[in-house]
Amino acid sequence: MRLLERMRKDWFMIGIVLAIAGAKLEPSIGVNGGPLKPEITVSYIAVATIFFNSGLSLKTEELTSALVHLKLHLFIQIFTLAFFPAAIWLFLQLLSITPINEWLLKGLQTVGCMPPPVSSAVILTKAVGGNEGIVITPLLLLLFLGSSSSVPFTSIFSQLFMTVVVPLIIGQIVRRYIKDWLERKKPPFGAISSSVLLMIIYTTFCDTFSNPNIDLDKFSLVLILVIIFSIQLSFMLLTFIFSTRNNSGFTPADTVAIIFCSTHKSLTLGIPMLKIVFAGHEHLSLISVPLLIYHPAQILLGSVLVPTIKSWMVSRQKGVKLTRPTV
Repeated sequence: MRLLERMRKDWFMIGIVLAIAGAKLEPSIGVNGGPLKPEITVSYIAVATIFFNSGLSLKTEELTSALVHLKLHLFIQIFTLAFFPAAIWLFLQLLSITPINEWLLKGLQTVGCMPPPVSSAVILTKAVGGNEGIVITPLLLLLFLGSSSSVPFTSIFSQLFMTVVVPLIIGQIVRRYIKDWLERKKPPFGAISSSVLLMIIYTTFCDTFSNPNIDLDKFSLVLILVIIFSIQLSFMLLTFIFSTRNNSGFTPADTVAIIFCSTHKSLTLGIPMLKIVFAGHEHLSLISVPLLIYHPAQILLGSVLVPTIKSWMVSRQKGVKLTRPTV
């Protein structure tokens, strides 16, 4: 199962590259008004499909049991949706005096505003990455980048409600009636969402490559790549320090959940949300680039660090057992 999941993630990374390359070769297919009609098929049908799919796959019973970890839930929410975007905003005040492309910097701010992944190996991620992200993330985007959004506030939330919340609820309702069939057949929910997401990414970059006024310098792209890896490592270290203090009250297993859930950002929710909030914006693809980089970066760093973090957790858990007084 882990091998299949790893293969799916690898193919998805390749798919992102191919989607962008395809948009570069023939952007006319996926532009607004083109043969794919992305203003309808992507903005409404594709986004709704992703969240209906999420509703079908989301196990409500596991969500309910995960929510009992209230302290852990609150820590991850506050770090992800308050500290993270505020820290990025302060950091960007320094970066604004550099020659880095301003739209990539705005994209870096959108990364900070995103919630954790809707689904993850850690079930607590599901508990903290659902409805709160749908409401708070657009508010954060408008707070930090309000002047960049060309869509009225009410339109953003009405479209989010119709294409995200409603399909998610319908998916959950349908799941109640076909739960046994889903458990038995195990449909490829991940593959379906990834395929639809690639279509969204493709059409986003079609708009970019069809606009001759947009140019991305390689210097800015390399710097953004270095900055993203630095941010992830710094925040993972920070969450580790916070959660392992003597009076924190978190177990070693809690610390592992905090490290990954607090620093991971959702591409599945992020790209459709950017498509809605920045609908019609000529620099949408540049704003999306940092999130497209952040996603594979978090998977790569996670893969590298998992053995070390697991070893630390096991040793700490053994230490706790050894120090327990015998009765």
